[in-house]
Amino acid sequence: MPEVSVRGQQMPLSPIRKLTPLANEAKRQGVKVYHLNIGQPDVESPAKAIEAIRSIDRKTLEYSPSDGFPSLRQKLTGYYSKFGIDVKADDILVTAGGSEAILMAFMACLNPGDELLVTEPCYANYITLAVEAGVNVVSVSSKIEDNFALPPIEAFEEAITPLTRGILLCNPSNPTGYVYSPKELLQLKKIVEKYDLFLFSDEVYREFVYTDEPFLSAMALGLENNVVLLDSVSKRYSECGIRVGMIVTKNQAVKDILMKYCQARLSPPLLGQIAAEASIEGVEDYLAAVHDEYKARRDFFIKRLNSIPGVHSPMPHGAFYTVASLPVEDSEDFCRWCLTTFRDKGETVMMAPASGFYRHPGMGRNQVRLAYVLKIEDLARALDILEAALKAYISR
Repeated sequence: MPEVSVRGQQMPLSPIRKLTPLANEAKRQGVKVYHLNIGQPDVESPAKAIEAIRSIDRKTLEYSPSDGFPSLRQKLTGYYSKFGIDVKADDILVTAGGSEAILMAFMACLNPGDELLVTEPCYANYITLAVEAGVNVVSVSSKIEDNFALPPIEAFEEAITPLTRGILLCNPSNPTGYVYSPKELLQLKKIVEKYDLFLFSDEVYREFVYTDEPFLSAMALGLENNVVLLDSVSKRYSECGIRVGMIVTKNQAVKDILMKYCQARLSPPLLGQIAAEASIEGVEDYLAAVHDEYKARRDFFIKRLNSIPGVHSPMPHGAFYTVASLPVEDSEDFCRWCLTTFRDKGETVMMAPASGFYRHPGMGRNQVRLAYVLKIEDLARALDILEAALKAYISR
């Protein structure tokens, strides 16, 4: 039998979805599972997006332009301008979700064997997509004791080698919910300029910032030829399934290479672009309501979470995730046990072991990433189950 690829064998399992077979088996047995493992909002998508899909009068569902519909890209320029991001439609390429945006950006900017610096814990799929691109991820550790603030610039300096080609930042952060301040971003700017690096900035959650300090995009740092902005409509419009993302950059050489990749995969999703374009304008009230709803969920969730004996979570200032430490030695074993063994009135909870969000072995073993994307009453029930599960697990 022929052997499978080394690259495929090196691909890590997703800590967000790796326990899904256990959750599916629990459901098959009639157990209700509360999903805190994945950022799938239960908030409805904008009515305009649903209506746009229902109203399609095309006779043929054709290819779109490889870089996306011009009308969608033009509307995106207006959206970005509200955040101080001054770009033209030609600076935007539409992708099949944020994941394709990340992979294409890696493939366009980095060579196999190059090193990419990330802060850890980081979004687990960064590591997976880097493996696909042949890129080595080098992590700079942030700490739960510091609320996952940006590590000292000296730590970045120490991690840089002749192979370092870029820094990847998620702001607001998935998985921690940390929002990087203008001061922190300006510190990173100095490193990027000093070593002439790419700065990949994943800003998917910019709509969900819960501080009074205005959000600062990496595109507003004055690093036009260094910054590659990664984006998606999945979370801000609760449209995860339409698979529409964006790469935004002013670097013409990068854009030229990206267009080759866009043409190679033909086109981004037609129906997804229709829904995304309909969502951009006239949804201010929708976005404000969703922002306030997630803030209320955060306030409830973190307070209740920290009331559980032995559990600690910093207060996230953005997105809808947190990384929490639990009073267990091995959070993956605990998460598996919750799905296979523990039941509270026929219900259980699913979480993502946080070790998969770290690059350094052994880090995050007692932590989990939790997504507070459920309505408050479901969050309340999920946390009651978590508290009961921890008590039972520890006393076994």
